[in-house]
Amino acid sequence: MSDETTPVLIGGGQFTWRGDPGASPCPTQLLKFAAERAAADAGLGADVLARIDGLAMISFAIDAQGERRVMPHSTNPPATLARRLGARPDWSVYTRAGGNSSQYAINVAAQRISEGRNRQVLVIGAEFMGSGVKRLTRGLGFEDWDDAEDLPPPEWIGDGRPGVSAYEAVHGMDRPINIYPLFENALRARDGRSIPDHQRRLGELFAPFTRVAAANPEAWFPIERSAEELVTVTPANRMIGFPYPKFVNAIMDVDQSAGVLITSLARARELGVAEDRMVFLHGCADANDIWNPIDRQDFHSSPAMRLTGERALGMAGLSVSDIAAFDLYSCFPSAVQVGAESLGLALDDPRGFTVTGGLPYAGGPGNNYAMHGVVVMMQRLRAQPGSFGLCTANGWYLTKQSTGVYSTRRPSAPFRREDPAVLQAQIDALPRPAVIERPSGRGRVETYTVIHDRDGFRMGIIVARDMADRRFAAIIPGTETEALASLEAREGVGRTGTVARSEDDRRNLFTLD
Repeated sequence: MSDETTPVLIGGGQFTWRGDPGASPCPTQLLKFAAERAAADAGLGADVLARIDGLAMISFAIDAQGERRVMPHSTNPPATLARRLGARPDWSVYTRAGGNSSQYAINVAAQRISEGRNRQVLVIGAEFMGSGVKRLTRGLGFEDWDDAEDLPPPEWIGDGRPGVSAYEAVHGMDRPINIYPLFENALRARDGRSIPDHQRRLGELFAPFTRVAAANPEAWFPIERSAEELVTVTPANRMIGFPYPKFVNAIMDVDQSAGVLITSLARARELGVAEDRMVFLHGCADANDIWNPIDRQDFHSSPAMRLTGERALGMAGLSVSDIAAFDLYSCFPSAVQVGAESLGLALDDPRGFTVTGGLPYAGGPGNNYAMHGVVVMMQRLRAQPGSFGLCTANGWYLTKQSTGVYSTRRPSAPFRREDPAVLQAQIDALPRPAVIERPSGRGRVETYTVIHDRDGFRMGIIVARDMADRRFAAIIPGTETEALASLEAREGVGRTGTVARSEDDRRNLFTLD
C-alpha cells in the first residue's frame, strides 16, 4: 500500500458569523475563513492553500437549478475562491444541489488521490442565507460584497436532476418542510403509535441533539431544550408541517462555512503534518434511492441509506458495533429514524446520533451541513485515537445518500471506492408501485401531512391508493379546516375518501369520508 495513493484528511475548519447582517462576510470570505482554519488545524500556514491541486466546492443553495439568483455573488464560486487563495488547481468543481454533497465530494476527492490524479485537495462549502435574506428584506444592500464576478460557468459534479416531478410539485411535494412530514406520518402509522405517543418520541429523539448543540461553539442555536419543549406548539414553536413544529425543522438561514484539506499520506508527510492530526477515510459509498418519492416502494424506508451504510462498513472491514460515534443527517426527525433503522441502530443507542447538534440546532447551511459533521468528527476521533466514526449525508428527499467511515488508525488495505453504479443497479431494479396522475373515485390514504402558514392551515397533502392499488397525490384545500384539523387529531393513514380534479384541471382534490 503506497503512501502516494493513501488519502488522508489533515485539517478541518469551520466558521460561524452571528454578527450584524449589514457587515456580514461575502460568500467567498466565509469560505476563506473556513479554509484558513482547516490549514491551521493541520498545523500549517494559510500559504498551503495556494498549493492545492484540487478544489471541490459545495454549491450554495441559491445556485440550485431552477432557483432565481437574487443575491450578487460569483457566477463561478470555485474559481473566485481559488483566486482569493492564490491557487491554480488543475481540478476545480462545483457540486449539484443536495445535502449529500459534502460526503460525496470527499469520497470523490479521496478516490482521485488514490488514483494519483491529485495530491492536495480542498473540499469546502458555505451558506450565507442568514445575512443574505436579512440584507434583502431590510434593504441593506450588497455593496460591500467583493465577489460578484461574472465568470464562465464552473464544472459541475453530482446528479443535477430536479428533486421531484412536476406532478409532485403541483401537489405541494416540492419542499423539504412538506415532504419529510409525509415520511414521519408513514413511520408512525407503520409502527402503530398514537399521535400523542409519537410526538413524545420525536421530542425524546431530538432533545439530546440540543444538548450536543449547546456545547458546540459553532452551533447556530446553542440552546438545550427539553423533549416537551421541542414538540409543544406555541407562538414561538408554531406548527410547520404536521407533525413537525418549528423546533424540529432544519434551519437553513444561517451564515456558516466548513471545509477539509485532503492529501495523499506522502504529501502530508512532506508538509510536516503531525501523525496525530491525520484522519483516514476507511470506507465510503454513494447511491440514490428511486428518484421521485411518488415512485418509491414506501414512505418509511431508504434502500440507499441501508446499502451505502453496508458498503462503507464493508469497505472498512467493520460492523456497526465497531463505531464509536455517529453523525446521522438530521434535517428532520424522519431522516434520523430512517437512517438509524437502515444501520440497525435502536433510537436509544447510547452512542448518540450527532457530534454537532444536527441541522435544526447546530445549523443547516444548505448543501454543506455534512461537512460540519466531518470536521467535528475529526476532532472527536483525534481525542479517541484508533476509534471509528460514521457520517451520513442525505440529499433532496431521502434521495441522494453518501456515507463515510473515519478513523485516526491507518487503513490496512488500499483505498478503493466502489463504482456507485454497482449499488445503483440494485436500487433501480427494485419494484415500484403503479402511479396514476389523474385518478377519480375512491381512495385510501397511504400517508399525508397538514401544512400551516402563520395564519393557520395552508393545505393538506395526501398520498393515497385508488381501488386498483395505484398511487396518486392530491391536496385538501386550506379552507377545509374541519377535515385538516381531524388529520392532526386522529390517525389519517388508512382513512378513505374521494378524489376528483380541481376546477382548473391542475390538481387532484381529496375529500375525506
